[in-house]
Amino acid sequence: MKHIPPVKSVMTPFPYSIDLQATATQALELMHKHAIRHLPVTDGGHALVGVVSEHDLKLLTRADDAEPVRVRDICTPEPYVVDLEEPLDNVLLVMAARHIGSALITRKGRLAGVFTATDACRSFGEHLRRQFRPGGGDEAA
Repeated sequence: MKHIPPVKSVMTPFPYSIDLQATATQALELMHKHAIRHLPVTDGGHALVGVVSEHDLKLLTRADDAEPVRVRDICTPEPYVVDLEEPLDNVLLVMAARHIGSALITRKGRLAGVFTATDACRSFGEHLRRQFRPGGGDEAA
């Protein structure tokens, strides 16, 4: 019998993260270096306290400030956090209802992965290809 897979089956494991005290410039450089668009934000490298997206960073218009802008000033606090065993349909529906682009995935309270709208599109595209494989015309009627 088919069942809905857990989010761990489609998440990006071992995500990069950034500390609250890092600068916005450091966050953007990390994103560009690793071709990612979301970074979990931690306090002291452990406690998840937010998420910052490339979109958030591009909206930044305080480049003239004498003080560098810190991740703590621009991250979205209280990110959507779920356990890696959470059913994928629940995660997708919450993300859609909240209009958010990512979920932070934990295992025993520690960051284990990230699931983004891009991951959702990729996994759905792969699912469709498995379900509707192009036939060679030899299928039995």
